[in-house]
Amino acid sequence: MALLDWSILISTLAFIVGYGVWKTKGSKNVNDYVLGGNEANWTTVGLSVMATQASAITFLSTPGQAFHDGMGFVQFYFGLPLAMVIICIVFVPLYHKLKVYTAYEFLESRFDVKTRTLAAILFLIQRGLAAGITIYAPSIILSAVLGWDLLTLNIIIGTIVTIYTVSGGTKAVNVTQKQQMFIIMLGMFAAFFFILGYLPTDITFSKALKIAGASGKLDILDFSFDTSTRYTFWNGITGGLFLFLAYFGTDQSQVQRYLSGKSVRESQLGLIFNGIFKIPMQFFILLVGVLVFVFYQYNPSPLNFNPAATSAVLNSNYAEDYLLLEKAHDELAIEKKIAQDKYSTALDIKEYDATIDAKQHIIDVNDKDKKNRLAAKAVIKQADSSIETNDKDYVFIHFILNYLPKGLIGLLLAVILSAAMSSTASELNALGTITALDIFKRHTDKNNEKPQEFYVSVSKWFTLLWGIVAIGIACVTNLFDNLIQLVNIIGSIFYGNVLGIFLLAFFFKFVKGNAVFIGAIITQLLVFATYYLFIYSLPDGEEKISYLLLNLIGCVLVITITMLLQAFDNMLKSPSVES
Repeated sequence: MALLDWSILISTLAFIVGYGVWKTKGSKNVNDYVLGGNEANWTTVGLSVMATQASAITFLSTPGQAFHDGMGFVQFYFGLPLAMVIICIVFVPLYHKLKVYTAYEFLESRFDVKTRTLAAILFLIQRGLAAGITIYAPSIILSAVLGWDLLTLNIIIGTIVTIYTVSGGTKAVNVTQKQQMFIIMLGMFAAFFFILGYLPTDITFSKALKIAGASGKLDILDFSFDTSTRYTFWNGITGGLFLFLAYFGTDQSQVQRYLSGKSVRESQLGLIFNGIFKIPMQFFILLVGVLVFVFYQYNPSPLNFNPAATSAVLNSNYAEDYLLLEKAHDELAIEKKIAQDKYSTALDIKEYDATIDAKQHIIDVNDKDKKNRLAAKAVIKQADSSIETNDKDYVFIHFILNYLPKGLIGLLLAVILSAAMSSTASELNALGTITALDIFKRHTDKNNEKPQEFYVSVSKWFTLLWGIVAIGIACVTNLFDNLIQLVNIIGSIFYGNVLGIFLLAFFFKFVKGNAVFIGAIITQLLVFATYYLFIYSLPDGEEKISYLLLNLIGCVLVITITMLLQAFDNMLKSPSVES
């Protein structure tokens, strides 16, 4: 990177951290530290909610997801707007009415302390893992840029975000996320227009979309009922709906964002803002990835985008095999460009048969390219089984580092790191709050004898502790299919169960705490078993069900099992009637 890029990157991050610490120093009570003094307006709430969800993984993995698999991933978000409406009607008014600091306080008032503690522990497990992954994601980027080892980068990034989160609590998270979202969208729009500018002069935006469509990258909607397909319309509005209900309705990292609103109305408007703009934002990020795909139809690309994988195989006994695949890859790159030119010409002359023939040529060449890349991954795995062959998360960063002009590289890296900081800060803030209030305070100070300042201090120490834990998790994290899917899979394993507990609390008044507690434990074990048997243990691409459906399965299971347990308990307690 050039000096200009370093200057933009460092000054941007320094401003965000410094502003967050300066703006929020001196929280004296729990309400200020945990809920930001309930001063946030709806724009702050909305941007904070959006920034919490839009981690570095979003801007690192999503373009790579589109590059390989197209726009179909956007269906994952189809359940979001309906989830926002339900949360605004049911969850937000109740949380504000009860004046709770955490979502799980409500569960104790409705059921008992052990149910509150169980839900809090489930949150801590899944969100603690996710926090580590959101630190790991930007470490990949800087590792590619600087050549530094991932361990060092995990520690540096985790330490930076922990500093201002511990210092300012929720208000620090809220005020910095507005700046982060501005930087994020500025950088992504800049990348979008530069990609268009780098395409051949005769390739307009409209023609670029047609080229992407010819390769199947614009197949947005899939109405099939195949449960093994990860992203379909039906999975999005069922599994996605339940995932987002759980995430925004029961996950403290999000609940804490809108509990900081000035009023119920401000919180609701912030969530509706997120519901309206989140899908267009994800669509746009995926579109950037599709344009990167079109760009590489006309420009050379590596056989595998992961530089560590390429280096490992070229320094092994399999180097010759890999070089042969690289030669075939270079030949296919020439054939791809010829195919695209042929298709572009057919579009210009508007000859139907020529267009169909050219489109088929593109499909055939891309099929050859896909097979060649799969063969390369197999060789890499033979060379070093510890190296990750999946390169989806490296696609966008390769384009940034190799093709964007000086200055913009620094801005795009600031985008991804800002997203990492905003999401991780929300997670650490929530983890510290839950540990301090739902676990430590509830079980050591039942009579509220300790002063407010004590729990501000305790929350800070637990936030620091979780920062250290997240750094530790980041240091042992390996790439999965890709990072954005890994985070969503972890959430899906836990979220359905937790959502079901809350729905039982809201709508099934006859259910008691013991039945919920036992039902939740049984459900979590069954969800683990379902994930292992039907997803994890099967070869990639052969899953029997989409991981999104785990949200629905978990929710239905805990409600059904709990109601059966409660009915059985009522039957045992009811006096026998002699005939």
